[in-house]
Amino acid sequence: MMPYVDGFVLAVPTANRNAYKEVAQDVAAIFMDHGALKLVECWGDDVPDGKVTSFPMAVKCKDDEAVVFSWILWPSREVRDEGSKKAMEDPRMKDMDMSKMPFDGKRMIFGGFEMIFET
Repeated sequence: MMPYVDGFVLAVPTANRNAYKEVAQDVAAIFMDHGALKLVECWGDDVPDGKVTSFPMAVKCKDDEAVVFSWILWPSREVRDEGSKKAMEDPRMKDMDMSKMPFDGKRMIFGGFEMIFET
């Protein structure tokens, strides 16, 4: 059985880089407690605009924002489904004030991916 990946792309104001990192670390601890194997957060520094499509276009990135690319690695889809549900119900997650997130969650792209190859 191959691991399962949740992937995310979002735009974060560059002024909120440290605040985003703190929130991401808090959320990572919650997901790790509920079965995630690894969480990775990447701050874009070479993310060109496209002519037809691109990461910046996909999240409607503004001039004062950076594209963030992140993923959560799970042992399986089943562990992800159960772990994600438990993470969302976790009191630490429920205590977070979503209105004070350091990014616009409406422009976040996310999805689950079945791994088909790994080296």
